[in-house]
Amino acid sequence: MVGGGPVATGGGIGANAPKNKLAGIFMVSFAAFGGILFGYDTGVISGVKVMKDWLRTFGHATTDLVDNPTGYAISSAQESLVVSILSAGTFFGALAGAPVADILGRRMGIVLACGVFVIGVIMQVAATALPLFVVGRVFAGLGVGLVSCLIPMYQSECAPKWIRGAVVSCYQWAITIGLLLAAIVNNSTQNRDNHTSWRIPIAIQFAWAAILCGGMLCLPESPRWLVKRGRDEAAAKSMARLTGLREGDPEIEAELAEVRANLQEEQALGESSYLDCFRNTHNKIGLRTWTGIVLQAWQQLTGINFIFYYGTTFFLNSGISDPFLISVATNVVNVGMTIPGMWGVERFGRRRLLLVGAIGMTVCEYIVAIVGVTVSVSNTAGQKVLVAFVCIYIAFFASTWGPIAWVVIGEIYPLNVRAKAMSLATASNWLWNFAIGYATPYLVNSGPGNAGLHAKVFFIWGSTCFCCIIFTWFCIPETKGLSLEEVDVMYQNTTPVGSVKYRRDLLASENRALDAKNGSDKGHVYEHSDEKV
Repeated sequence: MVGGGPVATGGGIGANAPKNKLAGIFMVSFAAFGGILFGYDTGVISGVKVMKDWLRTFGHATTDLVDNPTGYAISSAQESLVVSILSAGTFFGALAGAPVADILGRRMGIVLACGVFVIGVIMQVAATALPLFVVGRVFAGLGVGLVSCLIPMYQSECAPKWIRGAVVSCYQWAITIGLLLAAIVNNSTQNRDNHTSWRIPIAIQFAWAAILCGGMLCLPESPRWLVKRGRDEAAAKSMARLTGLREGDPEIEAELAEVRANLQEEQALGESSYLDCFRNTHNKIGLRTWTGIVLQAWQQLTGINFIFYYGTTFFLNSGISDPFLISVATNVVNVGMTIPGMWGVERFGRRRLLLVGAIGMTVCEYIVAIVGVTVSVSNTAGQKVLVAFVCIYIAFFASTWGPIAWVVIGEIYPLNVRAKAMSLATASNWLWNFAIGYATPYLVNSGPGNAGLHAKVFFIWGSTCFCCIIFTWFCIPETKGLSLEEVDVMYQNTTPVGSVKYRRDLLASENRALDAKNGSDKGHVYEHSDEKV
């Protein structure tokens, strides 16, 4: 035991199975496909809202061909509404994620989310006036909000701890792939002079929903949720599918016994409510809830969605001749640089990468702001520097804050409040997403009632990234290699600042105990403990 308090014990699931048993990992990783819904729906509007036929259908004619080269425009208020209303829907969808996850289960909750999402897509495709299009965005947002809460929860509860961070990071990678696909499709249809220019990009989302729904119907339910519902036999079957071990294997029984013991200890304190998420308990539930809420807020305040919501418009106003192509390029960077993050989260840990990422983003955003202020839009070299540092900034985000924020909120909550706390954290992400999406046109655009900041808005994003450094140092623990039950033990005995040393001591203590129990060599012990779900 390290320090005081309870200790999570047991060898963990799959101790006698090789790590290259990929069936369970593949099943859990497939759930990340929901990120394509999230990313594609988030990114598609950036290109759709500047297409000529969409502006002609939902906007008004204008003689200002400098700011509106298509001859059609929408007001800043309409632009804010169309972009940000998705996030309003996702906010309420994320909050609904807790009761849906606890009542229907993680798996069937995702299936329900797909159905809600499809209703929103139908409305958008059928719309010929702005009100129906906006309502469709709300319904799509409800579906995406549910998905964004339920999928990291499902993955965190089902993935082996030795690769849990990388598996949950697949969700963020899928988001970046969705953003890239949206940029590519928008670029392919932008020159069509009829409704298909924007209806095709929106209608493609039917395919993403169908694939995710069909796949989830074939996957096992979270064994932790099944234990919580008292369905122990179903939990054992689910755990067997995820690990490749047979039902009744001692490994499975030991892991389920530990999950039950932790759940009983938590339930002894009474039925949890949203208020319980903020209580100052022995295992710091209040701190953990606020950590997730504020972490997701800071992820949005890095300014990343400014690029993916308004990137096409920003590059156009900055003098870039082909903003659609630049948007594709920034999305390629986003996809490519998420892969090192998926590797690094298990190699370097969560806390260190968040610190490095925040420092890198701070530097890049201040450089973009300075270049944007000092260099003319007609200066080709200056615009190349601006695009280059935007890409470097995206690379820092994609390899750190993009995936790791979702990894952390999937790991830091105890089972009895996990659904509620994760829904609050996810709702925080979408609330700030909505606020930024709504405010940005007023901050960036020129004209009466607008701030006209243009590239100067990056001074704001650079300052918020500096705050991310301070927050990470004091509030984010290192959870690499720990089971979800061991994370709970760590919170009982140390602080986020001291978590790196405590985690190291905890794993060493566990390995010594297993070595003494099994008479195994140290190398076998490490493999053994790493397999715990």
